[in-house]
Amino acid sequence: MKPSADAVPLSPAETFFPERGQRFLRGLESTRSSNEVWELLMQLGRDVNLPSIDFISASDWRHWKRTLFVRNSYDATWLHAMNQDSEQFRGSYFRVHGLRHLTPLCVGLEFREDYPDLPPDRLSVLQAAADRGLRAGIAIPLRQTAPPSAAMLSFIGDHDREALLEILKAECWTLTVGAWAAHQRYMQHFSEEFFVRNGVTPKQRELLEMIGAGYLDKEIARTLGITVSAVRQRLSALIAKTGACNRAELAALAMSLGVLPDPHNRPLDEGDGDGDGAEVYPRVLE
Repeated sequence: MKPSADAVPLSPAETFFPERGQRFLRGLESTRSSNEVWELLMQLGRDVNLPSIDFISASDWRHWKRTLFVRNSYDATWLHAMNQDSEQFRGSYFRVHGLRHLTPLCVGLEFREDYPDLPPDRLSVLQAAADRGLRAGIAIPLRQTAPPSAAMLSFIGDHDREALLEILKAECWTLTVGAWAAHQRYMQHFSEEFFVRNGVTPKQRELLEMIGAGYLDKEIARTLGITVSAVRQRLSALIAKTGACNRAELAALAMSLGVLPDPHNRPLDEGDGDGDGAEVYPRVLE
């Protein structure tokens, strides 16, 4: 089902934002899967004449090589092959800029003069991209704090420098806000789809919940009415399916997927106010 951008009429207070951006954000509201978000992003790219899109996400910004996913709207086999060289990937926009800054930047061979320290091997990547119609674009760094992760969305087209800058004068606001909103929406669906995508069974999900809650193997065995050996067998299978390295990573995974509430975001307990019937206000962190 294609997301609808016209489900609810816009109020006058919303109309200051560019119309294209309004339609895109309204479309995001009705998405039901990460694929639907991706379809909207590709349509946005086509609408602004930047039809080639790269979307890369690292599961942990502190360990940038642990890529969560890479998604491209074009055949990027050549790019993935070149990035197999760790030195090539180390010089990527994502590694050099996206993990350190939040400012969008112009990318592509048309902007090579803006990067005087660009390594020769990275220049060869830009040349290969330009040969395939990926001459200039905008790359937008993204963040998500639970779990800590970094991402980058790039909209690219076959334009010279001046043509790209003209597009950005008209569309940069829409592209930047749209990228941030799409990233959040995409990752929400991506987490919800985790169990189906990785073939996690209901019993394994139950085990993940208990690990996230801090249960020990003996406590899990007693609760489920199975042996400790059976618990450890399920644990090994769960680690294999999820890609986690150990029990601690499984616990973190449970929280990041929303299986368990994040303790930092739990609501205040009843009675935290100043007396009976007192209104409860959030605590201020100093």
